[in-house]
Amino acid sequence: MDLSIIILNYKTKGLVKHCIRNVKISVQNLDYEIIIVDNGSNDGCGEMIQENFPEIKFIQIPKNVGFASGNNVGIKEAKGEYIMLLNPDVTVLNGSIEKMVAFMKNHIDVALAGPKLINPNGSYQISCRTFQTPSLILYRRTPLGNFPKAKEKLKKHLMLDFDHNSNREVDWVMGACMLIRKSALDKVGLLDERFFFYVEDMDWCRRFWENGYKVYYLAEAEMVHLYERASAVEGWKFWTFNKMTRRHIASWFKYFTKYLGVKNNA
Repeated sequence: MDLSIIILNYKTKGLVKHCIRNVKISVQNLDYEIIIVDNGSNDGCGEMIQENFPEIKFIQIPKNVGFASGNNVGIKEAKGEYIMLLNPDVTVLNGSIEKMVAFMKNHIDVALAGPKLINPNGSYQISCRTFQTPSLILYRRTPLGNFPKAKEKLKKHLMLDFDHNSNREVDWVMGACMLIRKSALDKVGLLDERFFFYVEDMDWCRRFWENGYKVYYLAEAEMVHLYERASAVEGWKFWTFNKMTRRHIASWFKYFTKYLGVKNNA
């Protein structure tokens, strides 16, 4: 089998239905399977799958275990040579998945690739970046980012000097859609389940790089993403600590602890 597509649901039954239909229309030249993993949604997703797509494998998790753990459940069931993690709020444009698989087949040193994600109005999303640092977080989330030196560093981090219309190696790509080579995954390992939500995509890409593989941004493969960061707030208000913000901060602490070589018992 060429490809396993894993779609993780958390109370987005309608988007899941649309995403499945979109994939079925868009992908014509690959032998693939779709695996739906439900993160304790209780939204009727299982019944919807059984009624509309009985051929699709559906896995029910009793509670919300997070992005990394939920996708890992699907990865363990995957039979494809390549595995795609696909958010239900992504619309696959015709040929984009085939283009990604073809690129991977022709570039055996690439283990993970992400498409060009665009907004519904056609503008591109910032879906590839350099690895994060504590100072960059402060620059993005506090008034310190208004200083010229900080602005320059943020521009480099967000890759705003890159036109996003050509394929290129990048540090990491957004987890909304990632295509992974199964043989490389077997060497590098699953998503790190210490991260409930956020940062797990950057961590995974970093681990692939550390194991001698490349990560690529593929401009030739476009997908529409209804992107809305649940923790996004402006400037110093980042520190108001809503629920999603707390989870984001917890993931950052775990990430920086992990890569500073300090033992993390979380």
